[in-house]
Amino acid sequence: MPTYEYSCRKCKKIFEVFQKISDLPLNKCPTCGEKVTRLISAAAFSLKGGGWYKDGYSSSSQGKQAKKEDKSKKKSEANK
Repeated sequence: MPTYEYSCRKCKKIFEVFQKISDLPLNKCPTCGEKVTRLISAAAFSLKGGGWYKDGYSSSSQGKQAKKEDKSKKKSEANK
């Protein structure tokens, strides 16, 4: 289930709620009962496991070779 963040207009409290996507958004603060606004927050995304990395290269020798080629291209362009 996704986690949604809400902010209360009156007491300025920010809180998280686990809700189904099909659930209606909250409209009252659990603390003071005033209107709340759903916040837009960054998704928690993490690449884990073998073969997929943040930089786009795998742990194979092909990925390492591509990195070396990129570095050599940058050096040759810098020398021009």
